[in-house]
Amino acid sequence: MDARHYHKRSNVESTFSMIKAKFRDHVRTKTDVAMKNEVLCKIICHNICCLIQEAHELGIDTSFWEKTSSAQQPVLN
Repeated sequence: MDARHYHKRSNVESTFSMIKAKFRDHVRTKTDVAMKNEVLCKIICHNICCLIQEAHELGIDTSFWEKTSSAQQPVLN
C-alpha cells in the first residue's frame, strides 16, 4: 500500500474516532436523510471545535467583524 494513501486513511480514522468520542457513536434520527444530516452536523461541530482549540492554543485573534459603537447599531422595534 502506498504510504501517502495509508497516511490519508490514518487521518480519516483518527478523525472518525475523535468525532465518536466527542459526540457518541450513534445517531438518534430514524430516516436515512435525517441520519445523513445528523452525521454531517457532527462533522461540522467537530471542525468548529478544532478551530476554536487551535485558535486558543496558537493565540490567534478571532475577530470576525469590526466592533461598532452603540450609536451605529440599528434599533430593533
